[in-house]
Amino acid sequence: MTITRHSATSTTRSRALDIIGPWGLLTVVAVTVAGATATPAVAGSLFGGDGSSVELQAGGVAIVKPKYEGSNEYEVVGAPIVGPAGGTGTGFVQFKGIDDLRFRLLDNSGFEAGPLVGYRFDRDEDDADRLRGLGDVDGGLVVGGYAAYNFGPIKPYVSYHHQVTGDDAGAVARLGVETKVPVMPWLLVTAIGGVTWANDDYMQSFFGVTAAQSAASAAGLARYDAEAGVKDVFFGVSTDVPIAERWSLKLGGKYTHLLGDAADSPIVETESQWQGTLGLTYRFSVGR
Repeated sequence: MTITRHSATSTTRSRALDIIGPWGLLTVVAVTVAGATATPAVAGSLFGGDGSSVELQAGGVAIVKPKYEGSNEYEVVGAPIVGPAGGTGTGFVQFKGIDDLRFRLLDNSGFEAGPLVGYRFDRDEDDADRLRGLGDVDGGLVVGGYAAYNFGPIKPYVSYHHQVTGDDAGAVARLGVETKVPVMPWLLVTAIGGVTWANDDYMQSFFGVTAAQSAASAAGLARYDAEAGVKDVFFGVSTDVPIAERWSLKLGGKYTHLLGDAADSPIVETESQWQGTLGLTYRFSVGR
């Protein structure tokens, strides 16, 4: 396994900047919009605090992820964290992933729903020898929505994520379940699992090979049509570990296994995809 390190301060257009810029911007927008529109009476429910202030966190995280879907090489990127502080992830703003920043607008008798925004990773033809000649696939802004229902500690959910800028790289939908397990009085572990469905545009953009791409392929890849269907199954765990009064470690891991046309694609080096995160944040209050 090869690991490439990227710096967020690089002057070249790196994948780290592709990830960090939109992620950090979306986080700041979420905090600014929700905080500005919240009255003191509801500020506590949105971000924590006593209503006269909001609880925020700031820090950074290191992410180990595949260079592209199907890659057997990994890269390390750094990203800033600015957002609602800690808690159990049940607030108005919920961070579930780079393409899954949720706003819980509806919350009634266990049912919750709302819009989501996020960012989709790009793919560069320089990421692997077998991609050379295929061209780049632009990342971009993702919009969509989600719905979930709380059955005690179990929360099944469905979410939809469509890319609206950059290349028309299609959409994915996830059907999953989330649960929170109190391991210790001060430690709550969140576990998720589910499946991802992708439409034709997404599958062809990230796993297909057109006739023109086949002709230009440095690796001599044959034409391959990737059709809509279940793309993967995934499992993950995450937690915040308090290490001081206002400092916390953020730990997370996720395993994704590609299926169907995605797994059979000639650009895929391995169906097994791993991701890990390690972060450090500081919690503070901002008066209103």
